Amino acid sequence: MALEYLGLADITGPLVAIDGVKNVSFEEMVDIKMDGGVRSGRVVALDGERAVVQVFAGTNGLSLSKTHSRFLGKPMEMALAPEIVGRIFNGAGQPIDGLGDVYAERFSDINGSAINPVSRSYPRNYIRTGISSIDTLITLIRGQKLPIFSGSGMSHNKLAAQIVRQAKISDEEGASFGIVFCAMGVTKDVADYFRRSFEESGALSRVTMFLNLSSDPIIERILTPRCALTAAEYLAFEQNMHILVVMTDMTSYAEALREFSSSKGEIPGRKGYPGYLYSDLASLYERAGVIKGRGGSVTQIPILTMPNDDITHPIPDLTGYITEGQIVLDRYLDQQAVYPPISVLPSLSRLMKDGIGEGYTRKDHSDVSNQLFASYAKVSDARGLASVIGEEELSPTDKRYLDFGNHFEHEFLGQGQSVERTIEESLDLGWRLLSILPREELERVDTKVLDEHYGKH
Repeated sequence: MALEYLGLADITGPLVAIDGVKNVSFEEMVDIKMDGGVRSGRVVALDGERAVVQVFAGTNGLSLSKTHSRFLGKPMEMALAPEIVGRIFNGAGQPIDGLGDVYAERFSDINGSAINPVSRSYPRNYIRTGISSIDTLITLIRGQKLPIFSGSGMSHNKLAAQIVRQAKISDEEGASFGIVFCAMGVTKDVADYFRRSFEESGALSRVTMFLNLSSDPIIERILTPRCALTAAEYLAFEQNMHILVVMTDMTSYAEALREFSSSKGEIPGRKGYPGYLYSDLASLYERAGVIKGRGGSVTQIPILTMPNDDITHPIPDLTGYITEGQIVLDRYLDQQAVYPPISVLPSLSRLMKDGIGEGYTRKDHSDVSNQLFASYAKVSDARGLASVIGEEELSPTDKRYLDFGNHFEHEFLGQGQSVERTIEESLDLGWRLLSILPREELERVDTKVLDEHYGKH
């Protein structure tokens, strides 16, 4: 029999304290009844017979003496069914598209369950984004977590929308592909941009959207990625779909976590973020992967804005420890109207070597990628030398590197929001740019591969 507790011991920000409670668990859901209706909450701290409850819709209007609380004996769960594909939810997993409630096949704990490392399969094969710089140089592998490090005001939202519109997997027997898109703390116009972009392109039919607006309670923002990943796990491991999860902006999530931690009176860590920020982020990122015996996979692209473009800030710093590489956006390229403004040299995908090449993309993919990286690194040296002695004094080879660098940035990196390239088109373009350089400068490519491709595109 469920007990109902009358009155609250304390109200602090989004938290309420209830005394005299027994047999209550951490993360347990609570119904809080008042004159204006019922609000949901969850237990976030226990101290003896005192339970601290996080109220999702805020504590405005709650009374210390007239509030009734009932503990539900279960964690927060999300209604799941195959029909969630193509639906739009708020940050707490409630439908907001006007199509009614989800007729649930099952309910799942939004916190997920740990994947046994022994049951994981090594990620293989790739997801094609249609963006040359990503597909060729920083290839996204199924089951990988590959974050995008951006800065305030840069074009990461456009990039996220383009990835959702264009992402595909290679044709396989019985394989289906879907996207879970999760936006946290975005303004209403940005949310409308995402929604309109997916609807107009027809991508919404394969997208499950979770939208948490900047005007929504911060408590809901903490739930949003967990609801999104719960939906992704269900579609991947029970419906055998390959799911790409795009989450933006993880900085908004971390700041909500910092504010919530402060309201609980916890001792802050670096830059005021809670000391458990690393483990909290890991509890989200580590829900990506491939499980043996299951037909699907969960791949993550978390997007975060680096405060002051500082890559050593705690959020990108800790994210880099957990994930398998990063895509870094460059403000200088962004100001030069290069889109997407991906900074190639600090970007990498640690798993791409095992998901490209013959049988996956094309056998010359690794050679092209290595040589483009090496050649573009020399462009920086040539530009530095030109700034000292003048471009006219450079050697013919260095001038060829400057020419290569300009073409690389404006033709290979600078692609446009509506341009989608196949992996063959991207690799052929890479060879065409490498052919600008003298053949003897292409030291990272096997002679047979050079004979086959150099100057042929």
